[in-house]
Order: sequence, then structure tokens, then C-alpha cells
Amino acid sequence: MANKAFGWAATDTSGVLSPFSFSRRETNDKDVAFKVLYCGICHTDLHMAKNEWGMTSYPLVPGHEIVGVVTKVGSKVEKFKVGDKVGVGFVVDSCRACENCEKNLENYCPKYTPTSGPTTPGGYSDSMVADERFVVRIPDELPLDSAAPLLCAGITVYSPLRYYGLDKPGQKIGVVGLGGLGHMAVKFAKAFGANVTVISTSPNKEKEALERLGADSFLISRDPENLQAATGTLDGIIDTVSANHPVVPLIGLLKSHGKLVMVGAPDKPLEIPVFPLLLGRKLVGGSAIGGLKETQEMVDFAAKHNVKPEVEIVPVDYVNTAFERLLKADVKYRFVIDIGNTLKPSS
Repeated sequence: MANKAFGWAATDTSGVLSPFSFSRRETNDKDVAFKVLYCGICHTDLHMAKNEWGMTSYPLVPGHEIVGVVTKVGSKVEKFKVGDKVGVGFVVDSCRACENCEKNLENYCPKYTPTSGPTTPGGYSDSMVADERFVVRIPDELPLDSAAPLLCAGITVYSPLRYYGLDKPGQKIGVVGLGGLGHMAVKFAKAFGANVTVISTSPNKEKEALERLGADSFLISRDPENLQAATGTLDGIIDTVSANHPVVPLIGLLKSHGKLVMVGAPDKPLEIPVFPLLLGRKLVGGSAIGGLKETQEMVDFAAKHNVKPEVEIVPVDYVNTAFERLLKADVKYRFVIDIGNTLKPSS
């Protein structure tokens, strides 16, 4: 039997959300059902609500940074029990048979199922149901409101730091952009023991980067002299910027064998001349979230090292205003909806 659910949904390309009743699937043998307490707001939610990528099916209940408490488990569930603190991120299913799935890289499965897609309404809602393979345990040391953004913003920067070998103590790591992704990249890189340089177009972010987030240095990317002084000093760079921007100056900041990793997604192609890569055997790569095994590893690491996103907690009826502020980059650094206390079914 399907379960009644309630949330907020977009019904057309205006992207405006409003209260919405729907049904969750019944809890199958390997499923975990949980009461949603918090859900982070990601810029992807805004893109999807407005169908800016041409793949939205309406009505759309957004949200893929979902945390809460287990209310029911299927008869064959092994990892979770009622009362456990859990979360679900961007991927809620996959084919489970391809090479990527066999390597715990469900995020790269060609047939993965996204959370808040046409088959699985997202976390701007009172409940969630997912197969236990796609559910992560939230350690008691992590507050649930802080844990939510880790399931997208956190894993998006943790995964490339690990995969590209930029997680070694003493390395010099650059972080381009100081938003939702960038501030998490700074925190994880520092937790790995790196010397961190924030690279930004905004001089007014220097104090924030150095004093609040603990970065070691700050570069203004529009200042040629600033960049010239740092030429060849970085082992790796995590580029979180989704706006169009020049990457050649960033490549110049890398040491020989340095790596520039893109995790932002500009809507137009970036120009990357080959010659700067040849001089130093440098690499430009990309990365997208992480598999479920790595996501659990990331959450556990965050709990152990007290890595928490900076969040602004908002009620669910503030979500349209939050979207407007998100467009203006008017948040430090991640909105989180207090679902448990503010989402009430309509009469």
C-alpha cells in the first residue's frame, strides 16, 4: 500500500513552490522509511524547479540533502533499525550490475535514479523511502541540520580531494569560489592537513576566508600581480565556480604534475589551451558527488573531525524567498529547511 505524503512542489517552469500532497511507495523488503527532519537547499533544486536543464517532470518535489529518523524498515534490511538517524543524497537507485556499481560508484552508473526525479519525490516533504543501499547513517556527533548539506555539497568536494590524491597533509590546495561548495572544500582540505588558498573574484571575502573558515591565504583572481606571485605554488585546485571564468590563470598556479579539478558546472564550454598543460604535465579533471560507500566514509570523517557546513535554517514556507536569495548568492553558505518543525499538512 502506498503511503500518503506531503511536501512542497513546483508545478511549472516558474519554479515557484507550493504545498502538495502525494504518495510514497510502500516499504519493500530492503527499504528504509524515515521521517524527514531537515533538507538542504542546493542550486540544483532551483535549476530543476525551473526546468533549466530540460529534464524536469512536473509536479516536482525538490530536495536531495535529506536527513531524518527511521520509522520503518523492511523485513530484509540489515544495516538500519527504527530510531536510527539517516540520510539520502542525490542518488536513490542504480542498475547495481554495471562496472561502476560493482565498484561502489553508483553515482556514475548510466542508469542511476536521481532523488527528486520523476520516480522519487525529494526531501522538501515529510517522509522518505529508499533501498538501504542508498541510505547513509548519520553519526550522533553530527547535528542533523548540519549533516544535510554534506550529502551533496560535502561529498562533491570530498570525493575529488580523495580520488585525485589531494588529501595528504602538507599539500598546498587552492579552492576557487567561496560558496556552498567552496567553503566545504576549505574545511575538508584543512581537516586533511592541507595548506589552503582561497581564490576569489571578491576581495571582501578575504576576512571571511581567513578568519572564519581557517584558510591560510587568499588570492584575488582578477589581480594579475596577485596571481603572478603565486605561480607554480599549488599541488591541486578544486574549482567550484559554475559561472563562466578563465581557467588558464588557474593552471598557471599549479606546480608540475598539479591537478585542476572542476566540480562546478558552467553552462558554456571553457577554453583550455593544451600548451599550459604540457609544460608541467598538468591535469584538468572533473568529479561529481560520490558513491554510497564513499559518502558514508565522508560523513564519518566529518563527524570525527568536526567538519560542518555553515548553514542558515529556514522554515519551509520561506523556500521561495530562499530560492531568490540563492540566485543572488545571498547565503552563508547553505540553506537548510527545518522540515520537522515547520512542514504541516494542509487541511
